[in-house]
This record gives sequence, C-alpha cells and structure tokens, in this order.
Amino acid sequence: MGKVEGGMKCVKYLLFIFNFIFWLLGSLVLAVGLWLRFDPDTVAMLNGDGAPDTFFYGVYILVTAGSLVMLVGFFGCCGAVRESQCLLGSFFACLLIIFGAEVAAGVFGFINKDKIVEDVQSYYRKSYNDNNNSTNLHNTYHKVLKCCGTTLKPCSTPPADAKNCEAAIQEFFNNKLYITGYVGIGIAGVMIIGMIFSMVLCCAIRNSREVI
Repeated sequence: MGKVEGGMKCVKYLLFIFNFIFWLLGSLVLAVGLWLRFDPDTVAMLNGDGAPDTFFYGVYILVTAGSLVMLVGFFGCCGAVRESQCLLGSFFACLLIIFGAEVAAGVFGFINKDKIVEDVQSYYRKSYNDNNNSTNLHNTYHKVLKCCGTTLKPCSTPPADAKNCEAAIQEFFNNKLYITGYVGIGIAGVMIIGMIFSMVLCCAIRNSREVI
C-alpha cells in the first residue's frame, strides 16, 4: 500500500488539523443552535398557545447541521490518518450534502426573514389587544424587550424610553437571525476548504498507489 510523501504529506496533516477544527466548529454551531432554541427570552415569547414556530424551524436546521458537522469532522480525521480513499470520498460527499443543505436553509431564512418577524408581531398584537388574556403574555414581551404597545394602540402610561413593541420585536429577532446567518456563512466557507483538501489528498493517495 503506497503512502503519500512530500508535499502531500503536509496536506494530509493539514486536513487532519482542519477536520479537528471543523469538529470544534460543529460543536460551536450545535451550541449556538441550542442557545437559540432554549434562550429564556425567546422561549418566553414563543412558548404560548398559537405561537408562531417559523423561527424555530431555522434553529432546528442549525442544530442538525452542527451535529452532522461534528460527525463528519470525526470521519474526516479518520480518513486523513488512515489515508483511506473511501473515507475521504465519503467525507467529501457528506460535506457537499451539508453545504447544499446550508445553502437551502440560508435561502429559506432569507426568504422568510420578514415573515418570521411579522408572525411574532401579529402574535403580540393579538395578545395585547385581548384585554382578557389571563396569561398576560404581552407583559412578557414588555419585560423582555423593554417595550410597550403597538403603533395603532400605544400604552396609556408607557415606561420611560420604552420602545414600540413591534419595532422592538423586529430588532430582537433580526439580531437572532443575523447570528444564525453569520454562523452558517462561516461554516460554509470552511466546508469549501475541506472539500478541496480532501479531493487533493484523495487524488494523491490514488496516484501513489498506482505507482506502486
């Protein structure tokens, strides 16, 4: 069995280091996804009956992607160390699938960004306009976002410097969505590098075995 030498040996170790970093990034993505899902402020505002769940769809995709990235990073390390064409080829295929899924999730998030905000705003307005709401869900929004009232129905005695809740909701969820987008873009860039490294090393392994 031929072994890669020279410059390709450097690629092998670079790929191993890359996959270890990739595994750590997967852990980060998973942690961010779990934080977004179980963030007390977000859960408090979206945990009632009839609450929109569009925001959590993107979070679930992020958690799934983080778990897959961790798994794929582990197999990529094994493929680099063992110089296995099969493992490296599988690693490349998995990266390609995850990359495609992230692009699809990014497009979904971009298209539905305004809808997510509008759904939450509508949910707040319904709670705020219902004066007999025993759950006082709108009070949760007031406490978390430090806001009060809507454009058409402002608070009669708003707190000092209180924002309009519709504007506060838009700012809050836009910030959450931007975090998701930045993490996704970062992971996608790293995956492209990983695919290049894995194919270079896979071709080098094949060529070295053909020479033997």
